[in-house]
Amino acid sequence: MSEIVKIKTTCVIAGAGPAGLMLGFLLARAGVDVTVVEKHADFLRDFRGDTIHPSTLEVIDQLGLIDAFLALPHTRAEKLSAEMGGKTITIADFSRLPVKNRFIAFMPQWDFLNFLAASAQDFPNFRLIMNAEITRVVEDGSRVSGIVARTAEGDIQIESDLVVGADGRNSVIRAKAGLRVENFGVPSEVVWMKLSKQDGDPNEVMGHAGPRQGFVLIDRGDYWQCGYVIRRTTFAQICDHGIEAFRKMVADVSPLPASRMDEIRSFSDTSLLTVRIDRLRQWWRSGLICIGDAAHAMSPIGGVGVNLAIQDAVAAANILSRPLREGRLADADLAAVEKRRSFPTRATQKLQLMMRSSRRADQADEHKRKGPPGFIRGIARWPVLAHLSGRLIGLGFRMERVKEPRPTR
Repeated sequence: MSEIVKIKTTCVIAGAGPAGLMLGFLLARAGVDVTVVEKHADFLRDFRGDTIHPSTLEVIDQLGLIDAFLALPHTRAEKLSAEMGGKTITIADFSRLPVKNRFIAFMPQWDFLNFLAASAQDFPNFRLIMNAEITRVVEDGSRVSGIVARTAEGDIQIESDLVVGADGRNSVIRAKAGLRVENFGVPSEVVWMKLSKQDGDPNEVMGHAGPRQGFVLIDRGDYWQCGYVIRRTTFAQICDHGIEAFRKMVADVSPLPASRMDEIRSFSDTSLLTVRIDRLRQWWRSGLICIGDAAHAMSPIGGVGVNLAIQDAVAAANILSRPLREGRLADADLAAVEKRRSFPTRATQKLQLMMRSSRRADQADEHKRKGPPGFIRGIARWPVLAHLSGRLIGLGFRMERVKEPRPTR
């Protein structure tokens, strides 16, 4: 057995997703030695969180990267729409937001991650290790002092003042560190698929259509990314009835022609996302903190998960950069990050749970079940609410600003 390779850094971040790479960038920018560890060899995977909201665009703009970022291929949505009674209504309007970029950018997440990684590589104190699977956390008494990861060349041990778990809703870090998770609501499922974009299709960049609002339509330029929300059954049960039955179920709620469903040749043309809402009872322990989905898994409602993760990263960098740089990180600093981000996390999850609860209540009544969710009916009745929902979706309950100045190099 080869000898384990040891690396020393100030902060090691598990997971090169949006939260991990943004935090890595911000810490390196602030003069902190940082290492990001990613278990995959690249970013070319089937992501669903491809929405870049105005709050994230604002952060990128503050960093002076917005022109280069928006030069990447993307589509834009200045509003989100829904179908109700055969009419299209605006359910979220971003036109009055107090930011420069008042739209959602739809961009493949691998492009977003490659952009962040390439930008961070400009700092000599930033290191990205790909294809490294974390197997355990290293502890020194009651304090976490690093991680061990398996690579093709052998195991590596990274010693650090801080370990950050940014490795998603199935976080290895939070499991290995023994952090306790609270689950809320009943898990649901969304089936994702791609359908061709043709003349005569809807003009909305993102819409929720159908009599039970069970379909999500996202414009990817030359194709539609579609999500079918499973409510009263499971994907396994749907598969038992065969692909023809599934095509009909999707056609019943889709604004696209039924013939378009023939492009779903088999269930291998789909991917399943199990949706759950949870959060850690405490996000940290001495020497370790979790952010993003590792700290709080969100429903895909509003596509806010990625953007909450980015806000976590900004808050963490604002609070932790100086203590890390000066070698005086304390538990109080970690607690301050959780305190800062706890309210927007709880408020967002509460809102998502309320929306899911209203749908389940509607299902108990056959007449109501055929209508849209209550929040959409409310927005249709009072269109001014579209600006409020646009603010909540676009900026969240607490938008963070980059505060840490870039040190002279």
